Amino acid sequence: MNITVFGSSSPKEGEQEYEEARRLGELLAKAGHLVLTGGYMGTMEAVSRGAADAGGHTIGVTCEQIETWRKAKANQWVREERRFPTLRERLYSLIETCDAAMALPGGVGTLAEISVMWSQMQTNSMPSVPLILIGNAWHKTFQGLFSGHYSHIAAAHRELLTFAADIDAAVDALQKALPT
Repeated sequence: MNITVFGSSSPKEGEQEYEEARRLGELLAKAGHLVLTGGYMGTMEAVSRGAADAGGHTIGVTCEQIETWRKAKANQWVREERRFPTLRERLYSLIETCDAAMALPGGVGTLAEISVMWSQMQTNSMPSVPLILIGNAWHKTFQGLFSGHYSHIAAAHRELLTFAADIDAAVDALQKALPT
């Protein structure tokens, strides 16, 4: 399966979030999944590194707009680069070419990725696939959204999101959600 992993560009090697992301990449590769990330630094690098070190195939989905803004290049563990001119094209490639997606802790960009994918599934603009949000912060964020806007978010739409407390719970949820 093609598994997209969203996450922050901030974590550095040796930090807990980086090492957890690396372990996620390793677990996904060992389960036979192809791993897609945004291709740059932070958790994108860590997931790619873990997957590549475990013998998996990694795809980095990159774009000119980010590289102009940040002066970044695809990380060294990306085995295949899919390059687009715009952030929008990059995002839609990540969400439309996956069989499932996972979101590690992150900021504005990660929230945007989750939101766009969730909206695409909610409106049947793309097939519903597992969208697993990892970490208690995502659970708290969305519980606040659900409670504050309860009448605007149907139960069926809330159920499009799966919350996992940690990497192990996320991998378990993924395995349960995917067809055998």
